[in-house]
Amino acid sequence: MFLHNLLYEIKSSLRVRDLIFWLILFPIILGTFFKIAFGDLYEKQTKVSAIPTAIVETADNEAFRSVVKSVSEGGETLLKAEYLTEDEALRKLKDGDIKGVIYSGDKITLTVSGDGVEQSVLKLFIEQYTLREKIITDTIKNDPSKAQAVIAALSEELTTSEEEPLTNGNTDFYMQYFYNLIAMVAMYGSVTGLHVAMSQQANLSELGARKCCSATPKSIGILASLTGTWIVQSICMVVCVSYTAFVLKVDYGERLPLVYIAAVCGGILGVSFGFFVGSIGKMKQGAKVSICMSVSMAMCFLSGLMVGNMKAIMADKAPWFNNINPAALVTDSISALNLYSSFDVFVTKIITMLVISLIFYVLGLLMVRRRKYASL
Repeated sequence: MFLHNLLYEIKSSLRVRDLIFWLILFPIILGTFFKIAFGDLYEKQTKVSAIPTAIVETADNEAFRSVVKSVSEGGETLLKAEYLTEDEALRKLKDGDIKGVIYSGDKITLTVSGDGVEQSVLKLFIEQYTLREKIITDTIKNDPSKAQAVIAALSEELTTSEEEPLTNGNTDFYMQYFYNLIAMVAMYGSVTGLHVAMSQQANLSELGARKCCSATPKSIGILASLTGTWIVQSICMVVCVSYTAFVLKVDYGERLPLVYIAAVCGGILGVSFGFFVGSIGKMKQGAKVSICMSVSMAMCFLSGLMVGNMKAIMADKAPWFNNINPAALVTDSISALNLYSSFDVFVTKIITMLVISLIFYVLGLLMVRRRKYASL
């Protein structure tokens, strides 16, 4: 009997056009727009690669030439330098082919064309070089015997000051929109869970009246319907993650299988939430669907789906809220896989989602099973 109801629920769910659109097609469309809008913003606005720079030599400066060579070679270079005449350099600067022009001679000066990240890095580079050059020059002038020690100390500072990343994962700020896309699909599963609750109540649907007259125990029928809905929702979550990962080439890091687990757990949470809402009161289906969709979108908004830093604002104003917000739990579990080497945060978020899902299921089951009808 359980298996029969389970297969019936799966088949009937897959025939619902609204489900196919909102849980499969809509995320694909929205994810594609996200990729078009945010695909290369991180590379353009935040991430700094070798900066195209022109060097104009107004006088011989072997020391600066040596420094430029050292920062233009190796694995991660700071400058992509080329030596040009002043006219050629200014023309390339005007055309946007380079980010700055460094004049090398008795004095090092810089000309840039804007105020972006790369221009700021060039300014900092020139300031650091000028400061070190002045320290060495003053030392040679005032106490030549200490010059070698000062040069060695400054050289050691340069060679030992290495960039140590906080994480080996993808630090792209715009990744959170794709995390929230997965969370949105999970929360939209609340509508399918709501239909399960409505179909078990004789006073709210004709299907509920027929089920109440059947010989199948209500608890078995509810469990079979919910299990079928969880399976269908999990399929939708897998499609969403697979499309973003393999078609849109979204970088979820090296733990993609665990991203699927987080997404499926989020889908189960969304279905259980909808089942709980559908079990409350005697409101019609349209009113309960409105509640589910409104709450789901509010949770996604507070998790950062529409405003990127909203979750950070909530963490500052109400630190506890992100620990119970279903959408935030989904996004945090996925981002934890990408940012942290340990699994502590990921496991905590997954356990929290499963516990909240169980609470919603138990509360909904208690409300549905307690209902008795004088006549059908």
